[in-house]
Amino acid sequence: MYCNQCEQTAKGVACTVKGVCGKDQDIQSLQETLLYGLKGISAYAYHARVLGKRDEEVDAFVHEALFKTLTNVDFSPEDMWSTVLKAGMMNLRIMETLDQAHLEHFGQPTPAKVETSTRKGPGIVVTGHDLLDLEELLKQTEGTGINVYTHGEMLPAHAYPALRKYSHLAGNYGGAWQKQRKEFAEFGGPILATTNCVLIPPDTYKDRLYTTGPTAVPGAKHLEDRKDFSQIIAKAKELGDIPAKTGPVLETGFHHNAIMPLAPKIIDAVKAGKISHFFLIGGCDGATPGRNYYTELAEKVPKDAVILTLACGKYRFNDKDFGNIDGIPRLLDMGQCNNAYSAIQLAVALSKAFGVGVNELPLSMALSWFEQKAVAIVLTLLALDIKNVRVGPTLPAFITPNNWKVIQDKFNWKPVGNVDADLAAMMANK
Repeated sequence: MYCNQCEQTAKGVACTVKGVCGKDQDIQSLQETLLYGLKGISAYAYHARVLGKRDEEVDAFVHEALFKTLTNVDFSPEDMWSTVLKAGMMNLRIMETLDQAHLEHFGQPTPAKVETSTRKGPGIVVTGHDLLDLEELLKQTEGTGINVYTHGEMLPAHAYPALRKYSHLAGNYGGAWQKQRKEFAEFGGPILATTNCVLIPPDTYKDRLYTTGPTAVPGAKHLEDRKDFSQIIAKAKELGDIPAKTGPVLETGFHHNAIMPLAPKIIDAVKAGKISHFFLIGGCDGATPGRNYYTELAEKVPKDAVILTLACGKYRFNDKDFGNIDGIPRLLDMGQCNNAYSAIQLAVALSKAFGVGVNELPLSMALSWFEQKAVAIVLTLLALDIKNVRVGPTLPAFITPNNWKVIQDKFNWKPVGNVDADLAAMMANK
């Protein structure tokens, strides 16, 4: 885009950040990066708060950081970078808070096999991230003959004992958010959207899309009170049986507490040369070209490597059979995007076990980014000084070339490229 407020417009000089040219462009780039990160932090804080958990230090930081995004009081790149990295540490704190909230309310998650076929009978599909909304719907539909299906980032719900105790939690329907228009049109029953990963509905299912909590889109009906889902329940009964569909079985629930008992076995397998490398491949999925990179990478990693995944990026390859290494599954779905906290805890535990820093582990990360929670997680990795991460499929438009150079120079992050070349470099920890 071009500046509309300065003489550079006439000269045809493109600006990366809207309306700003020259050195101030890098400051605004950091302000926008910070704002996206704050949105992600706030989303996690909301999910924790409805479960009775909050972190006052995180709340105070949000106020402090918003001041830097809404005013022009600080033109120091060093100060802005410091605030951006502090946001990463605050995001780590709030992910830990949310993890504690989930554990206390829903119990310790354990690995679970999840059907993707549909059952005979009326059904409701729940999409988004809010496990409390799912629990309330399960309570209110118990004994009604209505089956409840998860979608997208709700898949890890099947790992929690307080949720999978409901026999009418029937399975997972569909994949990542960007396929909603096709998948929801085919579902036939009502849909409950609990967070922002929801598209404006077409006429094919607009009359059966419901939102709750902070989520709302044009054309959908908003349910103000999660304690009263009677409207969507009545709609499910009215629509009747959903179409039959068959699908593979998925596995989820590899929370760090579930993996830790396997740690001695994993460590022995690494020392014996049976596990050569760990790959974290995941993040936010999307419809832009280039995202087949993550599928191809997962398929091409060595057979003696373990793949960790999380968030909806896993739908690119989580229906494939990667087998196991001495009983250790080669694909470990750690959960929602906020379960990046679990991935960090696992990396820290392995680094302690091997007596090396996290950056010296045989661990490589290839992340797909899209929305604000992904930005918050990226800031956490930067704040923790995690190096050699690959991100894509494109670089965010709000990062100026100068700010990207800072990330490259200090952390050696790279854009995703050719899979074979990237794989060779990752195996060499580069």
